[in-house]
Amino acid sequence: MKRLLASAALIGLFAQPLLAQETGDETPEEKPLPSAHGYEPQDDLEKGLWYEMDEAEKSLKESRFLIEEPALNAYVRSVLCQTVGDERCAATRLYLLRTPQFNASMAPNGVVLVYSGLLLRMRDEAQLAAVLGHEFTHFEKQHSLRIFRQIRTKTDLLSWRSVVPVRLPYPAGMATQLAVLGSVYDFNRDMEREADAGSIEELVRAGYDPRAASAIWSQLGAEMDATAEERGHRSDKNRNGGLFATHPRSTDRMGRLAYLAREAAGDGAGELYRGAEEYRAAIGPWWAQLIEDQIALKDFGGTEYLLATLAGDDPLGWTGDLLYARGELYRARAEDGDFAQAADFYRQAIATGEFPAESWRGLGLSLMRAGQKPEGQAALRSYLELRPEAPDAALLASMAGEAAS
Repeated sequence: MKRLLASAALIGLFAQPLLAQETGDETPEEKPLPSAHGYEPQDDLEKGLWYEMDEAEKSLKESRFLIEEPALNAYVRSVLCQTVGDERCAATRLYLLRTPQFNASMAPNGVVLVYSGLLLRMRDEAQLAAVLGHEFTHFEKQHSLRIFRQIRTKTDLLSWRSVVPVRLPYPAGMATQLAVLGSVYDFNRDMEREADAGSIEELVRAGYDPRAASAIWSQLGAEMDATAEERGHRSDKNRNGGLFATHPRSTDRMGRLAYLAREAAGDGAGELYRGAEEYRAAIGPWWAQLIEDQIALKDFGGTEYLLATLAGDDPLGWTGDLLYARGELYRARAEDGDFAQAADFYRQAIATGEFPAESWRGLGLSLMRAGQKPEGQAALRSYLELRPEAPDAALLASMAGEAAS
């Protein structure tokens, strides 16, 4: 044991000068901000990182998952620019990706990625602004560059340890590697906390309700609980804790964001802007595609919870688009009684008078699977009247035409 402690202490003494090199790289306040007009990479390491990101961006522009619809892109960008200000926003380039996972990120060269799964889960404009403000803080604080520098330093340390002229017991060598790697991941957690705090500042400055940030993690955690309950396993919402976690635990994060929001907004939080109606109007034309992608994940419990909470947050309750989505969910599960249940949801959606045209399609397919062929074919014809250019129009026309033959 004494030999082990002495070896670890020796490693610590030699490691200190190497770890101290980080401090010279972690003072972005003394350098030009990457959001400044005309900013250029400051050294060879940053130039190399930017080059890699620029090459990735070229491929991104050709991705088949890219959402290029102008109105949706313009709306999300308008929220970004409202959040960080037009001058800083000019340093960014926004890309929307049709991917059902909840995610967003920002690269060191100003590229912003927003996944469609995130758009589905946001309740209002303020929540979207919270995510965008978080990612912009990562960008402006140069977190990607800083972690890249730190990983380089610590991998250099690990390489040095492998040739140090002291024969270390295996446990000491392993303990050293774990300590060094663990501090890299801890650095990531500190960055996440810094970005969370930055998002609150951006929300308040832009006039958005800062409580939106904490609400996001509450919603996600509850959705994970619902998924776990339906699948019969433990929830994943706090599995991002531990030595090698890159994010704080969801429950810890939610509490800290709520505290920061109270401190920042004080008693005036109730008067701050949320923008729920504006947000729903903006993503409305994409609703059917977002739901299609979500249901493809085969997460019945999580999706059912998501739709129910969206309905609970909407003053109108179960609107036509939410009832349509619920019909799609039950039709996709296809268990006993699901087709009849789905048909009922589609009918309710149509009865609202404001519903996705795809409700007729879902109704027709559900009725046919439930053995009500004539009624189902009539519903398909109603859909084709509204969507004659639908990608599957030929197939549906064939199915619908069988009733008259």
